[in-house]
Amino acid sequence: MHIEQLKTGRIEENCYLVYNEEALLIIDPGEDAEMIQQQIEKTEQQPVAILLTHTHYDHIGAVEALRNHYHVPVYVSPLEQEWLGDPILNLSGLGRHDDIADIIVSPAEYEFEMKSYHLGGMDFRVVPTPGHSIGSVSFIFDDFVVSGDALFQGSIGRTDLYTGNLEQLLDSIQTQLFTLPDEFAVYPGHGEATTIGHEKHTNPFFNR
Repeated sequence: MHIEQLKTGRIEENCYLVYNEEALLIIDPGEDAEMIQQQIEKTEQQPVAILLTHTHYDHIGAVEALRNHYHVPVYVSPLEQEWLGDPILNLSGLGRHDDIADIIVSPAEYEFEMKSYHLGGMDFRVVPTPGHSIGSVSFIFDDFVVSGDALFQGSIGRTDLYTGNLEQLLDSIQTQLFTLPDEFAVYPGHGEATTIGHEKHTNPFFNR
């Protein structure tokens, strides 16, 4: 199994392509749909699904274009299904950036259950990691986790946005992520990859 990180948009959100010899999963396509398509073509694998860790605008801007191009379903937390089509809830319509248009995405075909999935010959587990947003989830594969905006290298996600909660986020990380093996790689929604062990022992939010 391979994972490729693609930085999208001006705030450099991380989209991930996870693929094997059978198929490919698109995780959090934030922007730059054409660039993502070009990278997908290089893998020579066919996408089978778009997975969303959460639905803030910087993680969903290329969803509709890629969904329509590849004719694949979208998976999202049921707690944020309605955010896809609401620019206020997904934060694109709050006027923070003049050059960001309202993002309206059609409803996801599937709502995550907190369980294991088998898609395109790949196995992963969906776990709830709320705190950055109420419906944030992380995807645990065999030896790495895609953490969305929950856990970053040396930091954690913002908790000052709608439904954000610092205590909840810290608990999510400790109970769902820090219970993974230290050698597990962590692929966050922004910034560079890290490991569970490194964050457990050095992240300032857990080592005061």
